[in-house]
Amino acid sequence: MIKLPIEINAVKGFLHPEEGEILYRSCLEIASLGPALEVGSYCGKSTIYLGLACLENNNTLYAIDHHRGSEEHQPGEGYHDKELFDVKRNQMDSFSEFRKNIEMAGLSETVIPIVSSSGAVARNWVGPLGMVFIDGGHSMEAALNDYRSWSCHLRKGGFLAIHDIFLDPSEGGQAPHEIMKLALSSGLFVEIRRVRTLVVLERI
Repeated sequence: MIKLPIEINAVKGFLHPEEGEILYRSCLEIASLGPALEVGSYCGKSTIYLGLACLENNNTLYAIDHHRGSEEHQPGEGYHDKELFDVKRNQMDSFSEFRKNIEMAGLSETVIPIVSSSGAVARNWVGPLGMVFIDGGHSMEAALNDYRSWSCHLRKGGFLAIHDIFLDPSEGGQAPHEIMKLALSSGLFVEIRRVRTLVVLERI
């Protein structure tokens, strides 16, 4: 069991502890390859697992999220959280909650939050990465954009982790599953780990 610096169940989010542990252990393994990057931080649950691994190896985690919520977080949708809705601005805003959790976990010098869309950040990104975790928007357009934008920056031996993989369409959206299949069919990735709805692929 990982000794976490914060009560992880108190952090809003949809990552199972078993998935978090796989993220942590995978991120530990790639420290020598380069920094890690997360697309879709929400309130920081997965960020804490990844950030802790980076902290232990003096690595860095870039956490990208516009913090306005994905499609399913908007008012009237199934995963809308009223506590994260800014009434004055009439929009979702999870950044304050994210920043609080990262500070409480002691990861402020390890996690670099980038408050923007994945596509906007990717346009001028040039550095190689050791690990990419995709858990952003779950529409096909958003998932494809994240995959195409970031998988190309992974070094050989690096890891591509994708969350919310549902083999049965009745259990959840298929966009993450589709980009996983796209990665595998490219011949550039092999599956090395799978737990619950998290899959980790290695760049070969």
